[in-house]
Amino acid sequence: MRTTVSEVMTVDPIAVVPDAGYKQIAALMARQRISAVPVVDDSGAPIGVVSEADLLARVRDPRPALFAGHHAKDESRKAKALLARDLMTAPVVTIEAGASLAAAAIRLARKDVRRLFVVEDAKLVGVVSRRDLLSTFRRPDEEIRGEIERDILAGTLWVAPGQASVTVADGVVTLLGRLDNRGAVERAGALSSEVPGVVDVRNRLDFVWDDDVIRPASLGI
Repeated sequence: MRTTVSEVMTVDPIAVVPDAGYKQIAALMARQRISAVPVVDDSGAPIGVVSEADLLARVRDPRPALFAGHHAKDESRKAKALLARDLMTAPVVTIEAGASLAAAAIRLARKDVRRLFVVEDAKLVGVVSRRDLLSTFRRPDEEIRGEIERDILAGTLWVAPGQASVTVADGVVTLLGRLDNRGAVERAGALSSEVPGVVDVRNRLDFVWDDDVIRPASLGI
């Protein structure tokens, strides 16, 4: 049920090798209309990324003082760099292809980056951006409702027709009805929240019996 990064990422992203030259990288990024390009080693593993900001260090032409901080020295190094290995920012921020969209969103926020490079078996397989993570919220409400009714209520929980209802408005799911037990109610809510395009779940399902309660009689007391 859970949407993974592999489902929304751009596959087979353009990459360069460490020996790629400044003009080659600049021309590639302009031609492909991309703002950054990953640098990969011989095995296909991402080892860094060259962004527009890295290339523009040459234009800014920084001249740090003798006791300048790390950032200023890094800027000076990039201003003189001719190859990707010297231009790139490392380490590159990556995420596994099987990671959830929530995990990707958290990583983007914590690292304060625009994109994550997606890896599988340590090799670059895609790139996922902030915009990609939002793409699932374009799903129509009716499509979301149909998936919950078909795959969760009927297919997973074996809820009989008419026992529960699903409404979806602007991605907000409302579950109404009465299921056999509390566990089924909780699963219905949890599984619905993982459906692509769901913004929130209002679980108003009731239950016949509480299977979370262990009564003394059941223990022979």
